[in-house]
Amino acid sequence: MQQSLDDFPVHNPMTVAKTDTHLVKLKARRKLWLDVHLYLGLIVGAIFAVVGLTGGMLVFYQEMQEVLNPELAMVSILPENRERLQSSDDIVAAAEKAKPQGSRFFKIYYPRKPDVAYKMLYFVRDENRANNGDGYYIFVDPYTVQVKGVQLWHPKDRYWGRPLVSFIMQLHWCLLLGKQAGGILNGILAVLSIISVLTGLIVWWPLTGKFKQALTFKRNASTVRFNFDLHKTIGFYLTIVLLPVLFSGIYFNLPDQVNVLVRLFSSTNRPNAFSTVPAEIHSRVPQAGQQPINVSAVEAIVQERYPAGRLWMLNAPKNPTDVYTVMKNEVTEISRFTGYRDFAVDQYSGEILRVYDRGTGSGGDIFLDWQWPLHSGKAFGWTGRILVFLSGLACPVLYVTGVIRWLQKRKAKKLSRSHNFH
Repeated sequence: MQQSLDDFPVHNPMTVAKTDTHLVKLKARRKLWLDVHLYLGLIVGAIFAVVGLTGGMLVFYQEMQEVLNPELAMVSILPENRERLQSSDDIVAAAEKAKPQGSRFFKIYYPRKPDVAYKMLYFVRDENRANNGDGYYIFVDPYTVQVKGVQLWHPKDRYWGRPLVSFIMQLHWCLLLGKQAGGILNGILAVLSIISVLTGLIVWWPLTGKFKQALTFKRNASTVRFNFDLHKTIGFYLTIVLLPVLFSGIYFNLPDQVNVLVRLFSSTNRPNAFSTVPAEIHSRVPQAGQQPINVSAVEAIVQERYPAGRLWMLNAPKNPTDVYTVMKNEVTEISRFTGYRDFAVDQYSGEILRVYDRGTGSGGDIFLDWQWPLHSGKAFGWTGRILVFLSGLACPVLYVTGVIRWLQKRKAKKLSRSHNFH
């Protein structure tokens, strides 16, 4: 946008000179940030578009699974079955009969609605099997205790041939390059994307203070101007969503590095980005012959002591010293924004060894606990989810309009040079 001295109040020649000098400096500084914004966009923009688009889609990953695989994820609730929900022990027992050879029970995903099946996650942990590490979902009807099907969700070292939602997840968080290389690279790209968004905001800032013009589309504009307005307007309005989503993406991909940064300002007790149970918490050594308690008993202990909220996930013990980890959400007594409560339960005695209310504790813990609700949009219900979804869709739009703007300016410069030459 071209600026003129007519945009500034002029009282005397000295004011004109100072204003002109200040404007020249601002334009020079703006040109520098414009170059940074341009080259960052050209270098990381395409990947930013892919990660953003897939992230926006994954806001509704549960709904996507149910739409794409209704024969697995959905159940029919007959009137006579409405009050006949079976116990988790019966559901686990049904899954055990259908599990792939060499696999072990790893996790329960509880139904989010009455017409959704239980989803049991099993992993192959037999080192002698060629597909060690493969993860399977087993879907069980909670009313009839019938296994609806088995789905290979996490093929070991393979990304093609996965279910669509699983493929989108892997593309989003590690670019199909694996946990180490892909996760680290994606975290670094998120850092560069934050810089790109911030420099875009600097470049957008109207030097003459005409914010209304900078926040709207020009009427009856040319195609070139419409593309420019689309890029700057979408970028501005969604910056407030993109920045926290990008930062939380850095946290999930580079948690150790983010923890170092956060601990410069506050202590933290959270062990990592994905768990609230410290590694030092273990089940006590059982008495001779004592067997682990079953899943239903764990649920009953948690529900009796802490009835608020809804069961969300349960992680089974991975070894004889590990604990059950039970997770509840929608615990409004904690917060309507971060209402998650986690429990570590001794697998032998059923004693609740640890209760962690997310969004509590030190400032650092609260800050880190907010990252998942912000990243998924769940912190603000449907409004938050839709905003994160729209910010994901905006990423390819910003990339495409940015490239078009760059090509338009290159073409204009070539025409100008050609005109001057002749």
